Amino acid sequence: MSDGAAGSDFAELLRELKDRSGLSYGTLAKRLHMSTSTLHRYCNGDAVPADYAPVERLARLCKAGPAELVELHRRWVLADAGRGRKADAPDKAGKRGQPEEPGKPEEPAPEPESGPGADAMPVPEVVVGPGAAGRRGRRVPRPAVLAGVAVVVLLGAAALAVQLPSGGTDERDTGSAGAATVAGAAPHRTGRSSTAPTPRSSAASPSSSASSSAPAAGPAGATASSGSTATADGGTAAPPLTVNTQPYSWESPCSQHYLIDRGPADVAPPPLETDATAWVTAHQAVSSGEQYVTLTVQGAGARSVVLEGLTVRTAERSSPLAWNDYAMGYPGVGCGGNVPTRSFTVALDAMRPAVVPEAGHRDFPFKVSDSDPEVFYIRADASAYSVGWYLELSWSSGSRHGTLRIDDKGRPFRTSGNNARPAYEFPLGGEAWRSASSAG
Repeated sequence: MSDGAAGSDFAELLRELKDRSGLSYGTLAKRLHMSTSTLHRYCNGDAVPADYAPVERLARLCKAGPAELVELHRRWVLADAGRGRKADAPDKAGKRGQPEEPGKPEEPAPEPESGPGADAMPVPEVVVGPGAAGRRGRRVPRPAVLAGVAVVVLLGAAALAVQLPSGGTDERDTGSAGAATVAGAAPHRTGRSSTAPTPRSSAASPSSSASSSAPAAGPAGATASSGSTATADGGTAAPPLTVNTQPYSWESPCSQHYLIDRGPADVAPPPLETDATAWVTAHQAVSSGEQYVTLTVQGAGARSVVLEGLTVRTAERSSPLAWNDYAMGYPGVGCGGNVPTRSFTVALDAMRPAVVPEAGHRDFPFKVSDSDPEVFYIRADASAYSVGWYLELSWSSGSRHGTLRIDDKGRPFRTSGNNARPAYEFPLGGEAWRSASSAG
């Protein structure tokens, strides 16, 4: 099989799984924590992932069976091998006819850039395409190179001396001085500036006196909660992980309901899942009966972070809201699907709600890094109360440890029971909500 055929077969199976899932490129990319254009290139055969992990996560999101997972891995191996041969060809062609200087070693390839301006995408990618064969830059005389390096080193040392804080360092961060820098290197994920964090005062967290948390705005339609770890000099250091929170995900449209303090004439038709956040905000809706929260947890550096546990905290509990109940699914349209891995349930009516893994699924701890994220699905249900709640994620990395608060843009999640509430549904192809009890 040729290299091109191997890549084409791999992309063909990816497209088949994606089309069968019924999910859009945008939805899949969001759940995989990659860009939509990257996913397009994978499915079109323009690029082959350099790592199999994102391929497996995509397949599982699309409900691939065991045999399909094995076949997908086989095709990825062939496509990856073909991609490697193509990448080597331009390099060899460029060296053809270039005489080597005797006794002079090859110049090392430049290190890839890192920092706030670098691409923080966790899924590496190599685009299959023609290279710039045979192009070689002008050689700079070695004395000039050495002089330039010396100047850069001196300037870097001076800048570091100016920025060093007074008062010592955090003993828990010994040997991990780069953690705070890496954590700030992806401001588009956490909303946090790439500059060094400054001391600030905040209300004490009910979870722990050793850590505090502050939510930060995330991408459109999502929230990203972040926190800070106290340091010995009274300042704060960014935690070595990020959490992207989707508080209005749907396990399936048929299971998702919302309570709204409006009559059916004043409520817009059911939205798509991707538009649920805007729809909920516009109607000041509250999750009815259950709430499905998706968490994408990723390390902010190469060092692994251990996720030790997830704790439920109840902020408020009252009688269920006396509002109307609106179903997101359409009558007569089938719903269903397998329970994804890393799924947990929370019984909010319990005196001490706890995060419990679904049957057959493993429990904490888990491990994440910048190239190996985890996605968790939390289904919280309530019937006897209206509950305000949030989550606390305990983590450790080397000598550092802390607790990260996870909520809805600084507010607790809100889930209310819906027993005996007037229920409405929107018929497929209809123009208005109708009473579910009177539907024939």
